[in-house]
Amino acid sequence: MLFSLSPDELEVISLSVKIALSCLLINLIPAITMGYFLARSQFWGKSLVETLVYLPLVLPPVVPGYVLLVLFGNQGMIGKHLSSLGLEFAFNWKGAVLASAVMGFPLMVQSSRLAFEMVDARLEWVAKSLGASRIGTFFKVTLPLSASGIVVGAILGFCRSLGEFGATITFVGNVAGETRTLPLAMYSLLQQADSDVAIMRLMAFSFGVAFVALFFSQWYHRQQKQKV
Repeated sequence: MLFSLSPDELEVISLSVKIALSCLLINLIPAITMGYFLARSQFWGKSLVETLVYLPLVLPPVVPGYVLLVLFGNQGMIGKHLSSLGLEFAFNWKGAVLASAVMGFPLMVQSSRLAFEMVDARLEWVAKSLGASRIGTFFKVTLPLSASGIVVGAILGFCRSLGEFGATITFVGNVAGETRTLPLAMYSLLQQADSDVAIMRLMAFSFGVAFVALFFSQWYHRQQKQKV
């Protein structure tokens, strides 16, 4: 049936949502921190830092995936040491989270950075002149005024994680029940005969989640602008 999800499809969806939420939680604070740092700091080598942060956006996704495999694979430069501690990334869902986090991080940083740059620096200066510390100014002035941009970035990062394919399949493969997320499941179904209905169900779910998330982000952004 078109609207009846099979157990395998429910497993794929639940795994995809778990990975996307984990990616969001991992990226949120570092992305906000990096966005603020890039928006408010001037230093030698800033262009290099910006390039490195945004590089995954323009590279073929297979390239970051291969780099992750070299670094965090079971025999990788970092992964072999983590494996001895019982922490493995290759061919399991934790590796899928890492791949999605790497690919989604630049989007969240850019949204946060733009949000911070839209905040009038004079408001921060006034808060500091009234005795607020730099941290207090950030949490009481800067962060609330940039909340809408950060929320939009978080939603984009979540959706990007749901749709991540290239880095994931390169780094952790396409293992049923472990790393087979929505795009990997649809790719697998394309290799099978008589799978059109199953593909349509997964496509409908993907479209629905993306549409609702983006619609909410735009609505929320407009609501926040009206309050200013």
